[in-house]
Amino acid sequence: MRKAEIKITVELDDNNMPENILWESTDAQTTDKVPVKSMFLALWDHNYKNSMRIDLWTKDMPVDEMKRFFYETLQTMGDSFLKATGETLIVEDLRDYCAHFADKMGIIEGQ
Repeated sequence: MRKAEIKITVELDDNNMPENILWESTDAQTTDKVPVKSMFLALWDHNYKNSMRIDLWTKDMPVDEMKRFFYETLQTMGDSFLKATGETLIVEDLRDYCAHFADKMGIIEGQ
């Protein structure tokens, strides 16, 4: 069986606020640690039937980029849900909400 590893390193300040978030993967095209400003990690615990989440962002994450990050995350969650379930109607509703979110947040879709 082939294995891949994803490693996330979070550098914290004295108040435990993320200053830097770095990720690397054994399957990446580069061996560099890649800096990011925000991350959402969601895991499903089959035994307890609940999700576990880690949502982190650095102190210097710009608000406009956080809005865009949420928008794109919602969009890709729709893609994943459609692929996993085939539920097209609810994904269309989610896409409608994403458009509403983009409008309210001043995000221009497609940019």
